[in-house]
Order: sequence, then structure tokens, then C-alpha cells
Amino acid sequence: MLPGETIARGAPDTCPGCHTRLNNQVLRSAAGYCIGTRCCCGPYSRESGYYRTEEEAERALDTDSFFRE
Repeated sequence: MLPGETIARGAPDTCPGCHTRLNNQVLRSAAGYCIGTRCCCGPYSRESGYYRTEEEAERALDTDSFFRE
């Protein structure tokens, strides 16, 4: 992971396009579930690795125990 690639590593926490403040949430993708941010412009950042289930991702978000390598 590169500096500035995630909000945790220095990316802005406001979308440069629509100026929405970005908050972590559980997102679904073809690879599974992850914790990241999105706004009306679309996906912005992926802050975690992938989880097999939505429940696992929700638990990681609720306990602030997620990370991305």
C-alpha cells in the first residue's frame, strides 16, 4: 500500500469531486466485502482487506479492528 492510498495513510477524507465527507462503511464487491468509503461520485477508498461475509466486515468495522496490508 502506498502513502496516500487510503484515508488511514493520508488520502483526503473529503471527496474532491462533490466535497462529501467520507465515512467508513461496509462495501460489497466481486471479491467479497470490505471496509471503505464511497459517495455519490462512486467508490473512493478501500480501507481494509476483504471479508468472506458481510457479518465479518460489520464486526471489524464496529470494533475498529480492520486494516489493509
